[in-house]
Amino acid sequence: MRSTSFLARVKSFAADLLLWSFFVAGLATSMGGAGAFLDGTEKTVATFAGIAVALVTGSRITKKPKIKAFLSSRPVLWFLFLFNGGVAAISYVAMDGAKGIATAAGMGLVSLGALGGLVSNYRQGARAARETTHEAPYQQQPTVDGFPPNRR
Repeated sequence: MRSTSFLARVKSFAADLLLWSFFVAGLATSMGGAGAFLDGTEKTVATFAGIAVALVTGSRITKKPKIKAFLSSRPVLWFLFLFNGGVAAISYVAMDGAKGIATAAGMGLVSLGALGGLVSNYRQGARAARETTHEAPYQQQPTVDGFPPNRR
């Protein structure tokens, strides 16, 4: 049974819905959605405002426990590392000028961030395994009637 009231759940749902709506609107605006309605300087301002909104709301979304656990799982980190690394390499070769370099640099940073997550997870797993093997002989096994559980 949930410990929160119905009103608290509705409030949380409304806040999440608003957050996701702003995130999607920011992405749509930053990816050229403003071009359908605006021209010139206004289009540029709307694009950068959409980027800012998407970054702020996206960072808030990634702090939620379920999303954080999903993004830090090994399969997702491997996908982010390989996909973004491939896109960085292809965009550097396929796109001309500063746009290709900027795209490759951005995607390369995302790829390196995913690699950092993989390496830190690997080190934490190795550290945990090392600590358990060193501590295992010193831990006393629980006994039932004077016998360990595997000797019954």
